[in-house]
Amino acid sequence: MKISKLLRDIHHWASPFVMLPLGIMIIAGIFLMLKKDIDWIQPPSQRSAHVTTDAPDTSLAALYAAASAIPELEIEAWDQFDRIDIQSDRGIAKFIAPNRWEAQIDLVSLEVLSLEYRRSDLFEQIHDGSFFADWVKTFVFLPVGVILLVLWGTGIWLFFDPHIKRWLRKRRRATRAGN
Repeated sequence: MKISKLLRDIHHWASPFVMLPLGIMIIAGIFLMLKKDIDWIQPPSQRSAHVTTDAPDTSLAALYAAASAIPELEIEAWDQFDRIDIQSDRGIAKFIAPNRWEAQIDLVSLEVLSLEYRRSDLFEQIHDGSFFADWVKTFVFLPVGVILLVLWGTGIWLFFDPHIKRWLRKRRRATRAGN
């Protein structure tokens, strides 16, 4: 069997296996690319009015107390936060709860500058397959990524192969005509 025929068959028969998961990855990926441009996906980072080059006197315990007092976050203990992102250049701390609510708190005044639902993490989980289940991420989305890499490689071959063959034929003809 010729290599081109084999690669064409691989390309043809591997495609149906990746259609649905790849479509999900692409749509979620588009949302992730736009997360800084669309506030509905990810709340914009606020800026404190108290930004200075000096470190604030605020303790982590005071920041935690301010964040845990916000009922939407549904936090009762320090270790329940999904993550805490301190942005010193903006003078804020972002507290992200497992329920996807995000509170942005001023590092100096402890004022809540923003409290919004954060969808970017949901789109990230959909994009990598972990939203569905850990086994889906490992046994569906990972193989789809590998198959997609194979499709990419076979697609490159199938694209360039006719051009290379045409170039070689012209070169052989020119060599024969020159003799």
